[in-house]
Amino acid sequence: MKKKIINICLLVILVSSFSFGPHFDDGFKTSQLSNKRVRTAYDKKWVNLQAQLEEKKINKDNFDLYFRIFKLEKQFEVWVKNKSDKKYTLLKTISVCASSGDLGPKRKQGDYQVPEGFYEISAFNPNSSYHLAMKINYPNASDRIKKSATDPGGDIMIHGYCVTIGCIPLENDPVEEVYVLATEAKNKKNTTQIAIYPCRFSEKNNLMLSKNYDAEKNKFWASLKKPYTYFENNNIIPKVSVSVTGDYIFTE
Repeated sequence: MKKKIINICLLVILVSSFSFGPHFDDGFKTSQLSNKRVRTAYDKKWVNLQAQLEEKKINKDNFDLYFRIFKLEKQFEVWVKNKSDKKYTLLKTISVCASSGDLGPKRKQGDYQVPEGFYEISAFNPNSSYHLAMKINYPNASDRIKKSATDPGGDIMIHGYCVTIGCIPLENDPVEEVYVLATEAKNKKNTTQIAIYPCRFSEKNNLMLSKNYDAEKNKFWASLKKPYTYFENNNIIPKVSVSVTGDYIFTE
């Protein structure tokens, strides 16, 4: 009997030592939770976020995350999908609470512009001076080619405290939600992609852009419109590459 109990205990230990798919923690979440701000954000937000994901039929243990940002409308969209699905579902829309610069891409250090184009979350900073912050990978390949100065700038963040000189600021409450979701996605080794647009490319806005901005900007925006429209119609992240001249190239 004693030998049987020992064997059962060994079996339990062996089973618990294996990782089972989406429950695997690669250590990223654990390291983030060592920070008091992140723990507080999880305590405040994660239970309700799990309920929101469940309502959208999204597996809270293994989901993809996608952000779309519209500068003119000051909107920050959070999209999610199950890892096995193709199409994304809108989880929520958050207000971007401050802005700097004008419509148009960022081209140099100190121009106060918010970038436009296709990016991803490249780093997390739970000790930010702006509550919680996530860095986007600006400058990307397109930005490095199209820069108008030796230094294209950098350190573009999604952060709290509602102040900005080229970043994407949110109120502290929603930035905690975004940070928790991005941490969950990162912990499953899923990349959070981001599309930043000057505006929604409606007929009215297209006319406004063509009337009020120069040909160079409108040419750049033309390269964003096809990826934008593809996602609008299909809820699938568009495949975008960068040409030798730095232009975005969309392929279905």
